[in-house]
Order: sequence, then structure tokens, then C-alpha cells
Amino acid sequence: MPEQAPSPVPEGTSTVTPHLWFNGNCREAIDFYATALAATWQNEPIPAPDGSGVWHVMMQIGDSNIMAADALQVTAESGPGGTTTVGFWLYVADCDAWFDRAVAAGCAVIDPVADMFWGDRVGKVQDPYGHVWAFATHKLVYSEEEMAAALGG
Repeated sequence: MPEQAPSPVPEGTSTVTPHLWFNGNCREAIDFYATALAATWQNEPIPAPDGSGVWHVMMQIGDSNIMAADALQVTAESGPGGTTTVGFWLYVADCDAWFDRAVAAGCAVIDPVADMFWGDRVGKVQDPYGHVWAFATHKLVYSEEEMAAALGG
């Protein structure tokens, strides 16, 4: 018999937990993320009731969980169709290494890694499934005045 949940937020998740949607290629994508983003699965992928794809899988990247599934005809969501409406920002110890690994695995470069006026070092890629990932390392803490000067203001 099921037990009462100890919390309204399941253990290991956050109040906001991203959910990536795919257009029939979720299984391929999560295998790709294991290579490109060092993602691990928190559960075996659960097949859709009709066997047409993945109904649910939870991945972990760093200390964050991301759900993933193939979009089914009964959902309002769909995978990216050329563009995406959300991007992921990953703060990591070595953004250059994460960026290089993602590109070597097959991600397209959107913005090469560079130092930013606010003190982060950042690079951005798009994965083969249309999702966008920025890798950042917070390196320096600037005052508001220093950031304004860096912007020419």
C-alpha cells in the first residue's frame, strides 16, 4: 500500500524542474546527453503506453534534475522545431571543458566561450535536438560601476 509523501516536492527535485520534450527521439537524446553533458539517468526510461517513444525519464546534470519525454499527441508540448523557447544555463567549474565536450559530441556552436562584462566566462551551444545550453563559470565579481564601465557607460 502506498505511503503518504513526506513532502509536496519529491526528494532530489526542485520547486522548478525543467522538462525537455522531444519529437520521437528522446531515447537517442538522453544517450547523447550522457556523452555531451555527463548526464546520468535517475530511472530507466519508461516507454509510452503505445510503445511509440519515451513517456518519462529523469536525468541529472551536476546537482540538477531534468525530466525528458517524447511529446505525445495528448500533450500540449512539443519538441523544438528549429528554435526553442527556453535555454539552459549550467554553472560549472570549467565551462571551457564542458563546452569542448559538448561540441566534440555533436553540438553546434552558437557563441564561443568568452569572458563577459559581468564576470562570467560563457559559451553557448545547440544540441542536435534543438535545445540550447550555455556553460558558465563565475570568475570575477564586479561592482555595478565596473560593469557599466565595461559596457562603455
